[in-house]
Amino acid sequence: MRGVVFDGKQVQVVDDLEVRDPGPGEVLVAVAAAGLCHSDLSVVDGTIPFPAPVVLGHEGAGVVEAVGPGVTHVGPGDHVALSTLANCGTCADCDRGRPTMCRKAIGRPGQPFSRGGQPLFQFASNSSFAERTVVRAVQAVRIPSDIPLTSAALMGCGVLTGVGAVLNRARVARGESVVVIGTGGIGLNVLQGARISGAHPIVAVDTNPAKEETARRFGATHFLGSADGVREVLPTGADHVFECVGHVGLVRAAVDLLDRHGQAVLLGMTAPTAEASFLPAAMFLDKSILGCRYGSSRPQKDLALYAELYRRGSLLLDELVTETYPVEDFERAAEDAARGKVARGVLTF
Repeated sequence: MRGVVFDGKQVQVVDDLEVRDPGPGEVLVAVAAAGLCHSDLSVVDGTIPFPAPVVLGHEGAGVVEAVGPGVTHVGPGDHVALSTLANCGTCADCDRGRPTMCRKAIGRPGQPFSRGGQPLFQFASNSSFAERTVVRAVQAVRIPSDIPLTSAALMGCGVLTGVGAVLNRARVARGESVVVIGTGGIGLNVLQGARISGAHPIVAVDTNPAKEETARRFGATHFLGSADGVREVLPTGADHVFECVGHVGLVRAAVDLLDRHGQAVLLGMTAPTAEASFLPAAMFLDKSILGCRYGSSRPQKDLALYAELYRRGSLLLDELVTETYPVEDFERAAEDAARGKVARGVLTF
């Protein structure tokens, strides 16, 4: 079968991948579509350290082909969105409703794939850049069959992360002010999460003026080319600032833009050793800096909600898909993503 493999030096689209059958508590999914997220590119450029060779991809949707023993919530033929969260479901964090903090879901890459007899790692417990993948049952979330799979693919990372950061982590309230720095795939979902929550105003910041129309469609009331102009819109600062780029200078900007009792939410992925600075004295006005993993999401619950919001017209999914590419065009899709030409490019099988 076809798939996108990174061997530690280069990326290659191959056609001789194999994946094992699902075991107990696992699901085999025929992937129909997979979004290309910057996290995939960050594995390739070394920003996210990950063992190689690895099958890339972590944002996908498809149709269940088979289930292992003990799986009852989905069956063959069901449409599913794939989560990256392979949480155990039994630890203290899972029991508290914090599956993103499950230690068994972090840093334990499996090797369900092989090529020429050599095992390959699975990225983010997902590897959606393959025609078929095996995931834990908890990662396969059943969705209505009337949601296009090219759109549903984006729910499993960009939507969960961006919308979840607003609703679950920051808990933005109606009428509170929001600034979103960076309007890529994650930033656009933060914008629409802010819109859904009733925030106002919602200020988008991006150096690319071509992104203004899309940012406003997703919820921005203002669009600025630099964070320097935020104080003209919000003289006393913002209630919530979301940094969606992963640049240490913008982390500092996010903190500096806060009003009293404001919170900066860090979503952009910096290099593991990167350091950011801020003025500690400014924090004594009850300001907060929040990390956020995967939108502090509970995928089985949240994806069902987002699917319903999409069907009501409140959550935009189709509009996120700028372009689709056959998996063989991965290189072109990666170039478009790196240049910021697409909100989200989607690979199809």
